[in-house]
Amino acid sequence: MAKYGEGDKRWIVEDRPDGANVHNWHWAETNCLQWSRTLLSQLLQDLPILSGESNIFIRTKTLERLDGEAYVNVRKGKVIPGYELSLTLSWEGEARGADGSSLLKVDGTVEIPYIADENADEDPEVKITVKDDGPIGNTLKEAFVSKGKPIVLEKIRIFVDRMAKGGPAKDELEVKKPVKSQPASAATTAAVAAPAPKPKKEEGKKGFKTITMTEKFNCRAKDLFEILMDENRWKGFTQSNARISKEVGGQFTLFDGAVSGVNVELEEGKQIVQKWRFGSWADGIHSMVKLTFDEPEAGFTTVRLMQTDVPEEDRYGNSTVVENTERGWKELIFHKIRAVFGFGI
Repeated sequence: MAKYGEGDKRWIVEDRPDGANVHNWHWAETNCLQWSRTLLSQLLQDLPILSGESNIFIRTKTLERLDGEAYVNVRKGKVIPGYELSLTLSWEGEARGADGSSLLKVDGTVEIPYIADENADEDPEVKITVKDDGPIGNTLKEAFVSKGKPIVLEKIRIFVDRMAKGGPAKDELEVKKPVKSQPASAATTAAVAAPAPKPKKEEGKKGFKTITMTEKFNCRAKDLFEILMDENRWKGFTQSNARISKEVGGQFTLFDGAVSGVNVELEEGKQIVQKWRFGSWADGIHSMVKLTFDEPEAGFTTVRLMQTDVPEEDRYGNSTVVENTERGWKELIFHKIRAVFGFGI
């Protein structure tokens, strides 16, 4: 038997000089928590549950919370997912009378306390609550249990399946097949010898979009500016962690680190310009956010948003980046500011 440290070299996997993990022979772990948050938001947010059956209207709203851990280990091409997550999803419902008038509007939550790889072949527990527990409120809740719970579970199964296939590490599992060399023909030789044509200049930036919107608030422009640049107030209306520098060139992170960037221009009560990106975007991709504040009369502010160079896809191939970013501005930022600070029009 060989002594410790003197094992047969044929059984030792040495590190390559170039650092490559060929065929995923070595143990490779990928953190999937942010990827999970993005995917579950796309799967669960703004889902229509009931659209008029028995004069009941129900839809999900936003993924309010996702806690826990998620990762994927890959060894020799084998995927070993690991996750223990809990989430809270908000929903809203409305009951209408026979004449179409609104009888009651309610808000509620969907809580899934435990989604784990050890129970991947079982549906997790789903708890549905409603803030108004009167007769109509309970009717809306029961309607969600009956119609909405199967829809939510179907979306969770999609997440579980995506994790089982490698999650964000799936690209690492694809092994490129070598291209067989073909004898060079005379035509091929001539084509190689000829100079390659110059590519045509692209008009615009393909694969990127621009988001624009205008929102109105009952407040002073300087107050709205301060809210967007103050990390404590940001934490208050988003219920998530934020670190915000108030200096030009200073960095910021929002939504528990999901968004990061740098301040480019700051003019109190007038303008915010930031270099801005999601962590799920491909490396090196940044958009430019410009918020312009106008106060035509005291106590009334219009803010105009322009966000350029938003990628149409993230690093995982999800093609709803533009839609989700636009909805995030509306529902998670502007709507929450109105609701928390009472700046509604």
